[in-house]
Amino acid sequence: MNAFSQHFAFEFRTGIRNKTLLLMNYLFPLGFYLMMGFIMPEINPPFLETLVPAMVVFGILAATLLGLPDPLVNARETGIFRSYKINGVPSSSILIIPALTTMLHLVIVTAIITATAPLLFDAPLPVSWFAYVLTFMALACACAGISVLIGVVSSSSRITVLWSQLVFVPSMLLGGLMLPYSMLPDAAGKVAQLLPATQAMNAFNGLAMGTVADFSPWGSVIALFASGLLGFALAIYLFSWDSHNTKRRGHPLMGLLVLLPYVVGMLLA
Repeated sequence: MNAFSQHFAFEFRTGIRNKTLLLMNYLFPLGFYLMMGFIMPEINPPFLETLVPAMVVFGILAATLLGLPDPLVNARETGIFRSYKINGVPSSSILIIPALTTMLHLVIVTAIITATAPLLFDAPLPVSWFAYVLTFMALACACAGISVLIGVVSSSSRITVLWSQLVFVPSMLLGGLMLPYSMLPDAAGKVAQLLPATQAMNAFNGLAMGTVADFSPWGSVIALFASGLLGFALAIYLFSWDSHNTKRRGHPLMGLLVLLPYVVGMLLA
């Protein structure tokens, strides 16, 4: 437990001291939040109703998808994981601790957005704080699981960018942050349901903000948690201590199984 707490404290400090992680954890999400808050309500007044959940979702996407995978690949490439293995650090701790520290940073960012949005932009607050916190935890779990999985299956930092952007960019376009899900064509709506951002916005709207959900909001929460736990399990199973180790317990394409809860939810909807 002492080793775990020391490792956790080290990773948390790294998230503040490392310029790249500081950018992804704090500066980028909060800067984007301020820009959207001042600009979007003038262009699209209804956006104000979803400002808080949309910017929370954006912050989680940025910190996890753009911040978590690359350090994992770099640590494997530079041999840091080998030293961890020699010192008896389990692979589960290597993956879970950075995810937990990122979630802690996200709690701080979410608190800042939630506290300042009504003051700066007159944005509405959640009507159910329990559902708000629960949906935040579900999305943070889902995105962290996908992110560590990307870090495990990627062979280089450039590949992490590719995989991360394949989730991040569609989430911005189809995830309900800028454009309501109800306005999407049917085909695009089906694709959107495979994205954690879409599921989170649906749950935020239906459970936390007191507006209408486009499909089952509780189903979205369950799918997010299930996907996140599945992502961590797959990442631990596919984990490799060394980039020169050619033996792997499974094919990297197994990582696509992380989408299974969303597919099941879409078929049952």
